Amino acid sequence: MSILILGLVLFLGVHSVAIVAGDWRESMISRLGDKPWKGIYSVISIVGFVLLIWGYGLARQEPIVLYVPPVWTRYVTALLMLPVFIFLVAAYLPGRIKTAMKHPMLAAVKFWALAHLFANGTLADVLLFGGFLAWAVADRISFKRRPPQRIKTAPPGRFNDAIAVILGLALYFVMIHWLHVRWFGVSPLPVSL
Repeated sequence: MSILILGLVLFLGVHSVAIVAGDWRESMISRLGDKPWKGIYSVISIVGFVLLIWGYGLARQEPIVLYVPPVWTRYVTALLMLPVFIFLVAAYLPGRIKTAMKHPMLAAVKFWALAHLFANGTLADVLLFGGFLAWAVADRISFKRRPPQRIKTAPPGRFNDAIAVILGLALYFVMIHWLHVRWFGVSPLPVSL
């Protein structure tokens, strides 16, 4: 469990610098330069991500059960996951979805985390998905007091929303029918659709 916790601390910690220490972040970027800062940030993120995946895998081998969700919660999870991939794609395609959501990437993380808390009840699940949910909520709240950041996106286009929906649904279908079992060894639904 300690490897999972270390991974979460590193990954979510580095992603929380702008939330809790925005002035320090800006001074470090000024002192180090943009590229070295991004390099350090990326290395810490990657190390944290690898550790949290490894730690989560280890924790699943000897799970500590906190609660046992009923089987029907898998369907709730499947429904909550439906917009996740659409929001992820829409984050990089300026359109009505992105404008309405304001921060579709954070919305995707919140939906993903909440959905998985409905269907999973081990300590590792609560740490992983609960940690991401808490981080996404804190990050979204912090946007009200931070200057907006520019994120590279595709150019605005009238078909961006349609592309986000079609590509998002295709990714959802691939994940629910093939990748989730292949990557995580767990079928997201109790029966095939």
